[in-house]
Amino acid sequence: MNNVISINKKKPNDMLADFQKQNIKFDINKLKSACNEILKTKGFDTSLGIPHFAAISLNQIPGDPDSIKGNKVRGVYWTKPDSTGVEVSRDVNIDESKYTEFVKDYENTYFKFVYEELSKKFKLGRVRLLLKEPRSTLSWHRDPEPRLHIPIYTNPGAIMVIDNIAHHMPADGSVWVTNNLKYHNAFNGGEENRVHLVACVLDYKFN
Repeated sequence: MNNVISINKKKPNDMLADFQKQNIKFDINKLKSACNEILKTKGFDTSLGIPHFAAISLNQIPGDPDSIKGNKVRGVYWTKPDSTGVEVSRDVNIDESKYTEFVKDYENTYFKFVYEELSKKFKLGRVRLLLKEPRSTLSWHRDPEPRLHIPIYTNPGAIMVIDNIAHHMPADGSVWVTNNLKYHNAFNGGEENRVHLVACVLDYKFN
């Protein structure tokens, strides 16, 4: 429990209720090699309009390369941007169920195997490699569905906060599902890039 910070007192077995480690694991060295292989030919898309955040989409709507461009990479979320605390919607709605085609450029990487194995266990929407640059943060926001995380590159200062619980997910090949239906944030307080494989999960229910 050393990686957990509780602002409100909770029972120990409640602490990671919104960070659920799955009974599946991948080879972290192969994940890193696949990431490096992709980055040799394609850099992260930094034109998404979010500072210090970038993505590479691994799947798309069949035959529709535009489905992995611009705000379709970001997708809808809700945030409370100012002192009023009033919730507002950002970006566009995404039909996650349509993202069923693995991007052909990456079919010869380890990520294709990962995608196929995850698809046996979960109903996936968009699957992306997400970059969080050093010493940066996302907004306090909530998403339409849970997210699956496989950390590939991280550091002890890369933390995700859901509600009032903070947790570091190590890059050891483990798979986590996080309750992004609640307000949350991710920040990288280290001096190296944080890269996670992140998938939208359409059939996962939190208690």
